Amino acid sequence: MPPTLDLSRTRHSKMIISPPRINLRRAASYHHDKGPLSATSSRFNFDHLMFSPPPSPGLPSLSPPLRKPSKGFAGYVRPRRVVRYILYTCGLVFAFYVIKWLFTQSPVLAFLSRPYDHSLVSRADLPDHPAPIVLTDSRGRTSWTVSIPRGSGFPLTAEQFADVCEKCRETAERVQQQRSQKGSIQQTYLGFLSDTTDSHFIDVKEAQQAGYLPAPGDQAQNAVRTLVGETVEGGIPKPVCEKSLTFVLESDDAGLGKTLMMLWTAYGLAQKEGRAFFIDDSRWGYGKYMEIFQAPPREDCGPPPRHEMLPCPLEARHLVVSTWTAIDVLGEALVGGSSDDPLERLEPAAQKKMFNLARLGHDALFRLNKDDNVYVDNRVRDLMARRIVPKTKGKQKGLAIGIHVRRGDRHPFEFQYRSSYMPINIYAETAREILEDKFNHTGPHGAEDAVAKKHSLMILASDDPMIYQASELKGATLAQERIKLAAKQEMKQPELDRNVMHKFHDEAFGWEGGFFSAMFWNLGQSSSSADVEAHKKSPSADAIRLRSLVGRAYMMDLAVLADASDVVICTVSAVGCRLLAIMMGWESAMEKGNWVNIDGGYGWRGVSS
Repeated sequence: MPPTLDLSRTRHSKMIISPPRINLRRAASYHHDKGPLSATSSRFNFDHLMFSPPPSPGLPSLSPPLRKPSKGFAGYVRPRRVVRYILYTCGLVFAFYVIKWLFTQSPVLAFLSRPYDHSLVSRADLPDHPAPIVLTDSRGRTSWTVSIPRGSGFPLTAEQFADVCEKCRETAERVQQQRSQKGSIQQTYLGFLSDTTDSHFIDVKEAQQAGYLPAPGDQAQNAVRTLVGETVEGGIPKPVCEKSLTFVLESDDAGLGKTLMMLWTAYGLAQKEGRAFFIDDSRWGYGKYMEIFQAPPREDCGPPPRHEMLPCPLEARHLVVSTWTAIDVLGEALVGGSSDDPLERLEPAAQKKMFNLARLGHDALFRLNKDDNVYVDNRVRDLMARRIVPKTKGKQKGLAIGIHVRRGDRHPFEFQYRSSYMPINIYAETAREILEDKFNHTGPHGAEDAVAKKHSLMILASDDPMIYQASELKGATLAQERIKLAAKQEMKQPELDRNVMHKFHDEAFGWEGGFFSAMFWNLGQSSSSADVEAHKKSPSADAIRLRSLVGRAYMMDLAVLADASDVVICTVSAVGCRLLAIMMGWESAMEKGNWVNIDGGYGWRGVSS
């Protein structure tokens, strides 16, 4: 038996003794040699212990220690990785916008890149009358614009206004249908970035820059006729406005109220959309605008060339609106669509919105000519002084009740009076009820204030001069006496000798029964003339003067009623009644109930008939 190795007496007390389970065989990976076959084999030795043993947990590591990440952002994310992420994001955004540009819904960029690449329209194909035209770009995408040929009169005729606006709707629907069929997939993915507020319309200026419409000649701007209140100062024209709205005063309706309502609302819409506002009165049945009103507020810029002023669509840069198209334009702006009468049944929110727009127009445009304005101011002060109780220094005063009676060709909405007129006694009874409610318990110790009631007055305005003689309204004060519509019996006919032959004179007529459209259009026309339409379109100077007087009387009536009355009684079927509500303001008329309608349960209706 071979001797054993005794290590118990060794001097090396710090010798490390390996555990018995440690395999002392040489690893096979060291020099690729084989380990011992057995513990007693002659090949067994301790040479493998001398070669790179595994590191001890108690000894320092041979590899450098790992760095602990710092607490900052740069410590968690490597700078190279941040740069790489930024580059990836920029690349994706760039690729997305390239795809968006290739499949965009706006064809203007394509037009500017290839100005003559269109198939449906060329300059030779342009119509010789105002009309919308369809354009197609190099990628087959359709859009549309409106062409106003050179030499076209301004403003367009009523027939042209109606025709162009109808074709605009048809063209917009056609283009929208074509593009939706071709681009339904891209609409799904790119719709949230596409401009859905327009109908693929290209304005005239962009169409000219792209070569689709001929560029304007040098005479285009020189041929511009000045609008109301617009003059060229010092021979230097003002720069053209960026956006504008021009209202054309023309209507086959002889009444002034509806035109005025549309005018005020259009002005409010222009202010809301940041447009300059102009007025054209070249074909107005009442003559010159400044014969009745003062000039509208001056703009810092000038009107655009006539061929850029389009009746449609609403997003046109320079929009022209007439009484023929105002219903559609205002309906689209207020309710977002068009129908036979989009303003017929407005929701309360849209109704108040229209009221506020019209109020903006009233504040800016309702300024009577200087002479009439001075008269109205004096008249209002006189009427307000009458209702003050003497020796009270204005602390005790009566109530001023305005009464507006419309007859003529305007009938009430209420069913039982649709074929006639609202009885006068209803106006009188309503006024009496208002006085009773106001003063029955306002006197000393809660008694009736008889003194204030005595100093109350009724202010009356009507288109029928016979109303002023009604017994029910006896004692009422006329709103104004500057211009009165006379009855036939009030006119003094010259007494002629029947035995002598005299030159024939037309029989005088009065305004009994109220304001009728046919009577208005025939003002200044002799009975021997039978061409009524010619006289309507080209009236004589005398006819224009008489029509202007009628308009001035109507406006002064409304101005006095609105400014001098605490409460106004009227029928909402009359547009003048709705104008009075605007002139009083929303708070006074609607919230405080000072605008009293006696024509059924209808509310304020704007321009609806």
